[in-house]
Amino acid sequence: MKVIGISGSPIPDSNTDRALKVALDATGLETEFIKLSEYTIKPCLACLKCVNTNVCVIGDDGNVIAEKIKNADALIVAGYTPYSSIDSGTKAMLERLYAIRHKKGYMRGKPGGIIITSAVPCIPEAPPVAETAVNAVAAYMQEEGMEVMGDVKILGNVPCVKCGYGDECDMSGIKMVYGPDATVDSVGINSFEDQKVSFENAKKLGRKIAEYLNSEEGPE
Repeated sequence: MKVIGISGSPIPDSNTDRALKVALDATGLETEFIKLSEYTIKPCLACLKCVNTNVCVIGDDGNVIAEKIKNADALIVAGYTPYSSIDSGTKAMLERLYAIRHKKGYMRGKPGGIIITSAVPCIPEAPPVAETAVNAVAAYMQEEGMEVMGDVKILGNVPCVKCGYGDECDMSGIKMVYGPDATVDSVGINSFEDQKVSFENAKKLGRKIAEYLNSEEGPE
């Protein structure tokens, strides 16, 4: 059995990447990590020319990844939240998986997991940014008849902590998210490995996918 993990984060060795790798390793199964920024993936054209072939006519790297996902036994989708929504790379790839839906429903019955990194803390007074992204990925999985095994939310970093102008820029996301007195130094850098709950949840997600695949309930 094989589990595919796709990361929509373009940042090298990002929190999103590392969390995804922890979940994949926890499955104990054969896995493949795919970083979407290393591929050329155009969004779906809604042309419906894939209906009879289950192959997208665009013919870019999205076809290669879709074929890998079609042949895998499980899928973990890891993304992040620019402008409070799922990132464009992850969204484009999910759209391209529409080609493997028609007539065959290649993803039906497969377990899926979701990992989302957001710079906005998951607290009652903040907008539910991470949950919005989780719901976007879950909607894809549910509409394809997949079994959603769970999700992992990670506190990421406002890009302004690294741009060099985070303390002085009028548009600084640091102050927008953390308040007018926040600074680059006071906010610091959030690391996935320091977030014990998220770290353990990533491992639990991987184990849960493996348990499903190894159970009688899993796809034949």
